[in-house]
Amino acid sequence: MSERIVVVALGHRALGNTLPEQKIATKKAAKAIADLVEEGTRVVISHSNGPQVGMIHTAMNEFGKAHPDYTFAPMSVCSAMSQGYIGYDLQNSIRAELISRGIYKPVSTVLTQVVIDPYDDAFAEPEKIIGRVLTAEEAETEEEKGNYVTELPEGGFRRIVASPKPQRIVELETIRTLADAGQVVIAAGGGGIPVMEQGIDLHGASAIIEKDFASGLMAEELKADTLLILTSVEKVSLNLGTEKEEFLDTITVGQAKKYMEDNQFAPGSMLPKFEAGISFIEKGEGRRTIITDIAHAKDGYREKTGTIIK
Repeated sequence: MSERIVVVALGHRALGNTLPEQKIATKKAAKAIADLVEEGTRVVISHSNGPQVGMIHTAMNEFGKAHPDYTFAPMSVCSAMSQGYIGYDLQNSIRAELISRGIYKPVSTVLTQVVIDPYDDAFAEPEKIIGRVLTAEEAETEEEKGNYVTELPEGGFRRIVASPKPQRIVELETIRTLADAGQVVIAAGGGGIPVMEQGIDLHGASAIIEKDFASGLMAEELKADTLLILTSVEKVSLNLGTEKEEFLDTITVGQAKKYMEDNQFAPGSMLPKFEAGISFIEKGEGRRTIITDIAHAKDGYREKTGTIIK
């Protein structure tokens, strides 16, 4: 195939926080994706599931409390549910937008599992907060089950889970086949369903994989040309929120690493985008990472705006 491959990582602002918001947000995301298709690219999309997986986790566990005959839903199942309903809205919005432009290209969502290392150091230092606010008694019950909780400054407790690094995308060849067949593919939503290998079986893990790392790994494995990370800002800033704030245009990998060493980027926010983007670039020739917002996706792809790492 001669078309360039672009892996697009949609941040949570491209999806909204509620079901009605998501319907509206995915239509905006669809316009950006359709623009890239019109640029002559093969597009593979990943997305955040931040508020969605938390809502599902809370709802399923509240249901389990109210109905003792039902079991609580593990994080891996909640992740799978979020992939399904986000993918449903995204693929329908993208399909409609493409058809409105006279483009008849199938759009599909792949339920994606991502293998993690059970010995990843992240399991000793969980950081992703999920679920509703717990009482002290409920928090103690969670700890007795082997889960981690954190006390909130405003009172109460919430559960926290690990964010291990992705090792392998199980459905990679399915994603590749669909992309090679000219389909727009939505995959590795929410960083993928975290699973651990036990013999020939895959078992869900109580974890949340950072979406940017999964997107970067997918871009690496698909031998993509561009990793396009769509976030909340048109360009990344140095010295954010100070009088010395400076926007980044085109920078080298070396410069990006220096800014990371200088602690310019917040962990859990902009830092993983740079880590994933640099790893992607360094594992192939002629690659680039672009960080911008959804409104400037096409201009970012054309290198007219955004922060571009080469």
